[in-house]
Amino acid sequence: MSVPPQPQHAAPRSPILGPALPLGLAVTAIGVLLSLAGAPMQPAVRGELAMPEPTAVQDVPAVEVGATTAADPCSEPSVLDAIAVADDAAIIAGFGGGESFRSAVVAGNAPCVALDDPAHVWVVVNKARPLVPVSFAPSSLTDLPLQMTTRSGQARTDVAAAVGEMVDAAAAEGAGRIGANNGYRSYELQVVTHAAHVRSSGQAGADASSARAGHSEHQTGLAIDLVACDSSCGAIEAFGSTVQGEWIAANAWEYGFIVRYEQVGSGVTGYKPEPWHLRYLGRELAAAYHQGGYHTLEEFFGLPAAPDYTH
Repeated sequence: MSVPPQPQHAAPRSPILGPALPLGLAVTAIGVLLSLAGAPMQPAVRGELAMPEPTAVQDVPAVEVGATTAADPCSEPSVLDAIAVADDAAIIAGFGGGESFRSAVVAGNAPCVALDDPAHVWVVVNKARPLVPVSFAPSSLTDLPLQMTTRSGQARTDVAAAVGEMVDAAAAEGAGRIGANNGYRSYELQVVTHAAHVRSSGQAGADASSARAGHSEHQTGLAIDLVACDSSCGAIEAFGSTVQGEWIAANAWEYGFIVRYEQVGSGVTGYKPEPWHLRYLGRELAAAYHQGGYHTLEEFFGLPAAPDYTH
């Protein structure tokens, strides 16, 4: 539809409403528009324009910011207190237990937990993860309360206490006596041990049955090689087929230990099965490991397989 031409002296235009109108006409025009829109008018006061009553606004549900972001367990006061005194069991308890601790680590929600720190029971050392430093030695060692077949008869104090309780329980349940072949081995002793395996089995054979120095769980003080001791102590290679070995496979987790190198996990760890090699995790983590059906620490903590040395 065409628009008739405006007079030469048209009224000034509002940038929004178009041509300016006298006040009375403007009030009338606005009233008509508002009545068409269904908005009630208030009576004009002292010549002012009447304004419409505000209409009700529908409530909009608030968006909860960070609703899907889990809280940081490391900020919990109980965890902070346990970290301050280096109490591993209390730290794990502060996370809500072994499985909650494991889940937080796997999810990347545990910045206060370092899996490469050998001072803690959760350290993971393998062919791709050397100790830091490689010459690490535990700060506290004590004699193992077991009959030994070598002079490597020490472990961390918590490990020694746990293994003593475990072997006493095995004997009480009729599983026979249990001794140990090896406990803690220093970096220097591990150099000698691995070199002996290389001489007898070659490099590949040695790497499948003995850790290189700086990559050994024995160096952490958290690992023990067990032997069956009846009238005398047998070799470690025979342990898995003994009554003692069967009892350990079924019950070690209740005392904080796991069998670290199983046949089913050889492709992940790069080691032949060693039913005699126990690794201490503490009761909470060992229970989560057992109940979750895990067979390697790498799988337990969501780490890559490490069947070969990376350097």
